[in-house]
Amino acid sequence: MKARVFSGIQPTGNPHIGNYLGALKSWAKVQYDYESIYGIVDLHAITLYQNPTELRAKIEELAGVLLAIGIDPKHSALIVQSAVPAHTELSWMLTCVTPVGWLERMTQYKAKSATQETVGDGLLQYPVLMAADILLYQAAIVPVGDDQSQHLELTRDIAQRFNSLYGETFRVPATHLPTVGARVMGLDEPDKKMSKSAKGAGHAVGILEPPDQIRKKIMRATTDSQPAVNIEAPGAGVENLLGIFQAFTEWSNEQMKSHFAGMRYGDLKKQVAEAVISHLEPIQKRYREITAEPGYIAGVLREGAERVSPWANDTVNKVKRAMGIYT
Repeated sequence: MKARVFSGIQPTGNPHIGNYLGALKSWAKVQYDYESIYGIVDLHAITLYQNPTELRAKIEELAGVLLAIGIDPKHSALIVQSAVPAHTELSWMLTCVTPVGWLERMTQYKAKSATQETVGDGLLQYPVLMAADILLYQAAIVPVGDDQSQHLELTRDIAQRFNSLYGETFRVPATHLPTVGARVMGLDEPDKKMSKSAKGAGHAVGILEPPDQIRKKIMRATTDSQPAVNIEAPGAGVENLLGIFQAFTEWSNEQMKSHFAGMRYGDLKKQVAEAVISHLEPIQKRYREITAEPGYIAGVLREGAERVSPWANDTVNKVKRAMGIYT
């Protein structure tokens, strides 16, 4: 029996090449090695206010993107988190065994709460819901990026605490992150990770952006004060562009060195832009085909929820019995 893998992505902002190279490409690549569940985590998204109409549209758009990059609904379950009520049911039960101090130590909670006048309880409880997402399916592997590694460690702590209090109930997920891909930085701020929430027009390249727009953004990307590519010690912006090219082309380090050493930045940017555009072209074509088929996305999401609900409900019932809750 194959190990089960779970990972999720929020339906906010525009999915970009950082999401693709950092996680989504790997999701498609490794899905056949595991019993795979991939979630569009809309309940996580609403820890901050979302326009309801836009949120629903973004859920369907993101589902289309995931299918276009190669998530196979005949093999992998593609779900919307809120369509499986067991996520929130388990989250409440886990909340009741999670010390507040554990949650207040979370780096992301500290960073996000510091920028808001009032903080909703959902922001504090976000990691518990993430733990529920993972533990609900008894996932062995959770391919998340470095920015989520603290939450994954908390998931392990919660699982171990519950097992200690109520008996062996949860599989404790692995700490290693075997399928994480490239870390892509912002084109305008190469010292910051590319983000869906960043406001700068030249910050990120969207997966669905037209070629002319992609080319324009990359040609305006921040580089450094050197006249040409110093392959041994590139500035942050140049290093980011080289990393994007290598991630899309899968060139070896030796190929990169021999090809780009001493290249002028204008030529570098042109080649990066063409590599990105040529790779995204078939994904965008497939996305247009998927979204042109009425009801297809809704059907995939419905079938995904139907497939995983028995597993999810089985875990919830085990937890209820362990805690003495009436079933």
